[in-house]
Amino acid sequence: MGNLLLAKSRIKILVIGIFLLFTILACQLFRVQVIEASNYQAKAANEMQSTRVIPAPRGEITDINGVAFARSVSEISIVVDQTQITDPARVANFVAPILGLPVADVQNSITGTRRYSMVLKNGVPAIWDRLTQAIYDYNKVLDNKHFDQRIIGFFPERAYIRDYPSGKLISSLVGFVRADGLGASGLESSMNSKITGIDGKYSFASGYGAEIPGSQREIVAAKAGTNVRLTINRDVQWVAAQAIADAVKSSGATSGTVIVMDPKTGAIVAHATAPTFDPNNTKTVTLESMRNPSVQDVYEPGSTGKVMTMAAALEEKTITPTTVFTVPYMLKRAGSTFRDHNPHATEQLTTSGILAVSSNTGTIQVGETMQNDTLYNYLRKFGIGSTTGSGLPGESAGLLLAVANWSGTTAPTVAFGQGYSVTSMQATSVFATIANNGLRVTPTVIAGTSDSSGHFTPNTTRTSTRVVSEETAIKLRLMMESVVSAEGTAPSAAIPGYRVAGKTGTAMRVDPATGRYSGYTASFIGFAPADAPRYVISVTLQSPRNGHFGGALCGPVFKKVMTFVLQSEHVPPTGTTVLPVALTQAELTHPRATQVSVKKQ
Repeated sequence: MGNLLLAKSRIKILVIGIFLLFTILACQLFRVQVIEASNYQAKAANEMQSTRVIPAPRGEITDINGVAFARSVSEISIVVDQTQITDPARVANFVAPILGLPVADVQNSITGTRRYSMVLKNGVPAIWDRLTQAIYDYNKVLDNKHFDQRIIGFFPERAYIRDYPSGKLISSLVGFVRADGLGASGLESSMNSKITGIDGKYSFASGYGAEIPGSQREIVAAKAGTNVRLTINRDVQWVAAQAIADAVKSSGATSGTVIVMDPKTGAIVAHATAPTFDPNNTKTVTLESMRNPSVQDVYEPGSTGKVMTMAAALEEKTITPTTVFTVPYMLKRAGSTFRDHNPHATEQLTTSGILAVSSNTGTIQVGETMQNDTLYNYLRKFGIGSTTGSGLPGESAGLLLAVANWSGTTAPTVAFGQGYSVTSMQATSVFATIANNGLRVTPTVIAGTSDSSGHFTPNTTRTSTRVVSEETAIKLRLMMESVVSAEGTAPSAAIPGYRVAGKTGTAMRVDPATGRYSGYTASFIGFAPADAPRYVISVTLQSPRNGHFGGALCGPVFKKVMTFVLQSEHVPPTGTTVLPVALTQAELTHPRATQVSVKKQ
C-alpha cells in the first residue's frame, strides 16, 4: 500500500514537472515569436547582411481643409560601386535606356575606382524595379558560363523628397527642409520632431549578383510622421498673398505682411508675406528671406497703437467717446515738441474725432488723463512686451520699457504709438481683442495633428485673458468706425454694404543698421462687420518709397482681402445702421448728431 502511494506521488510530481516544463517552453516560445519577434528578425537579417532601410515619410502640412502645403514624395536614387564594373562601356549601353539617361553620362558615372558614385538622383521607385529585373534576367542567362560578364555593383538609396505644391504661397510660415531631410525654417523646423517619421527595415535575397525581385520582406514597418493641419484657408491665403505682393511692388516697400484672424478663436486664417521664396528651389535662399516677418520683425506701431490708449482711458472712465479736447497742431512736453502729421488750426475735437483724424497731440492729452503705470499696465494686458503664444519659431516679444526707465517724453510718445515695438502678430492680436469684446485669445496657426493611424487631435493650447470690459470694447468699435468714414484717415478701407472699423498707422521706422529713424512703417488694421466682428485683418508695409500713409497704402489691401473673406465665408451684412459719433464740439450740438449708445451683444 505504501509503495502504491509512493508511486502515485512520484507520477504526480513527474506530471507537474512536465507541465511546468511545457509552460516554460510555451512562455519562451511566445516571447521569441511574439514579444521579441521583430528584434530577432532584425538580428537575423543583420547577420545575413541582406537588409536595407525603409525611409519613413515626414508628415504632411495641410490647410484647414486638408489641401497639402508640404508633403513627402517617394523617390529612389541609384548609386554604383565603380570597382565592381568590369566593362563600363557595355554596362552603360545596357543600363542607360532603362534609366532614361544618355549612355555617355552613365558611362562617366560608372567609370573609375570610387566605391560610391551617383548614377541617377531622385528617380521614381519603378525605375529601380525595372533595373533590378533587367539585371537579374541578364545575369541569369549568363549563369556560370560567363561569370566575369555579369552586371553587378548597382544599389538603391530609397528616400522621400519634400514637395511644396503651393510653391511660394506660404513659405515664410511653413518653411522648408534641408538636403538631409530635416526642417530648416518655419514650421518644418519648429515641429520637426513631430513631423519626422521613424524609419523601418526590410530584408531581401540576392541572386546572380542582384537583388532578387519579389524577395523583399518587411522586418520593421516604417512609421510616418505626424500630419499637421493648419488653421489657414488656402483660398484666403492666395488672395492675401497676391494683394500684399502687389502692394509691396507698387509702394516700393522692402516687405509687407497680411494677417487674417478669427478674433473669437485666435485662428489665423491667412498669413501672407512679401517678398518670399520658393521652397522647392532653395539653393539661393538667404537667411534673411527665411525669416517670418510677422513674428520676427519688430517696429513701432504708430497710430494703430492709439486704440490701446483710448481703450485704457475708456476702461478707467477718464474719457467718454465724446469728451472734448482742445487739439493744437503742436504740443510741447518735457522740452520736446510733438506734432500732428498735417498742419492745422487748433480744433475742438472729441476723443472719437481725435481717433478719426489720428491726432498725436490729442492722443497725448488722452494719455495724460491716466497715470503712467496705468497706461503701461494696459499695454501689458494687451500683450505688448510678451510673445503672443502663437508657437511660431523665432517669435519676438517686442520691446516695452518699464515705467521706471521712462523719460519725460516717453509717456506722450507711447500714448500715440511710438517709443515701444511690436510684431504684426501682436498688433493683430490687439485689434482682435477689441473685436472679441475685450477678451484676448492666444493666436494660433495649428488646428490640430493627425498620427499615422489618422487619429486627429485638435489644438487645445489657446488661452484667453480679459483686457477691457465688453462695454469699453463696444464703445471703441463705434469710435473706430469713424476712421473709415469720409472724415477719417482710411475711407479706402470701407466696404459697401458692411460696417467696417479700423485704424491707420504711419510710424517713423528705426533702421536696424544705424539705430536711427529712417523711413516709415505704414499699416491698417480693421475688422468687419464692425458691430458683430467675424474677422480681423492687419496690413503692414515696411519702408514704402511711393507714399507712406497707412490709409492710402494699406486700406485698399484690407478692402480687397476682407471683401473676399466675407463673401467666401458667406458673412452677410448685419443690416444695422451706423451710429454716427460726434467728432467735434460743434457736432455735439448739431440736431443730427447721435450720441453713442451701447447695447451689449
